[in-house]
Amino acid sequence: MKFVTAKREEKVFVGVVDERSASVLHLREAQKAMIGKAIIPITMIECMEQGELFLQQVSDVVKWAREQGQAPGLYPLSDVKLLAPIPRPRKNVMCIGKNYSEHVIEMGGKEDIPEYPLFFTKAPTTVIGQDELIHSYPNITNELDYEGELAVVIGKKGKAISPESAFDYVFGYTIINDITARDIQSRHKQFFLGKSFDTFCPTGPFLVHASAINQPSCLEIETRVNGEVRQSSNTSNMIFDIPTIISVLSQGMTLEPGDIIATGTPAGVAKGMKEPGFLKQGDVVEVTVEGIGTLRNTVK
Repeated sequence: MKFVTAKREEKVFVGVVDERSASVLHLREAQKAMIGKAIIPITMIECMEQGELFLQQVSDVVKWAREQGQAPGLYPLSDVKLLAPIPRPRKNVMCIGKNYSEHVIEMGGKEDIPEYPLFFTKAPTTVIGQDELIHSYPNITNELDYEGELAVVIGKKGKAISPESAFDYVFGYTIINDITARDIQSRHKQFFLGKSFDTFCPTGPFLVHASAINQPSCLEIETRVNGEVRQSSNTSNMIFDIPTIISVLSQGMTLEPGDIIATGTPAGVAKGMKEPGFLKQGDVVEVTVEGIGTLRNTVK
């Protein structure tokens, strides 16, 4: 299932997308029509916190809606605005740096390939959704860069998680564009500030349930700027795989439903080009991950 947080007529709701019919089902509205009341939670995080109960309710509502034909709460995708699946995370977005060898090499050299996972975070205020504008901050940075990434969304509370059980804690997957002000990053000698400007974490457009992604460690990932392919790789090229990332993060820190973990970016970023192709106003950036969709944003 592909979940979304969407807005229609100024009302925000959690929905399920049917890409074949280009429609989205407002889960609470459909459930109210089905049983006379809406008991599915309002926000995506609250839905995930219910675990299997939420998934069973969704299954029942989707089945009922299909039987109705034109069910209450079923809208064309074109009639809604897709927000980030989790519009305002409760915590910072957790990210892993230097997780594709070719990206490490383009940014420095083989000697910089890490022995252990390198983590940083992005502030919750960075998160925006599909087709929202990335602010360029021309008065602050001249080196605005893109980083297309697969993101993992945690669905179950856990600590000291073993690599073998890590996937049991994953609710699903989405896409992140880890926008970075490279000059700010270089100046401060760390990652947080240059990656945490407002609008620097486009996320979405869908949150795909883990059951729909058979091999998250073997997904094609591509980033295009104005139609030009800049990044093209596969998640199989990660240095540290998803189970390792989750396990290392959780050894001393509790992971909770709604936590977002960006898994790193492949080679092809603007900073690594011979003639850096930094983003400018009007550029359209599209990140596509196999089985999830395409995240699209324009630079303002």
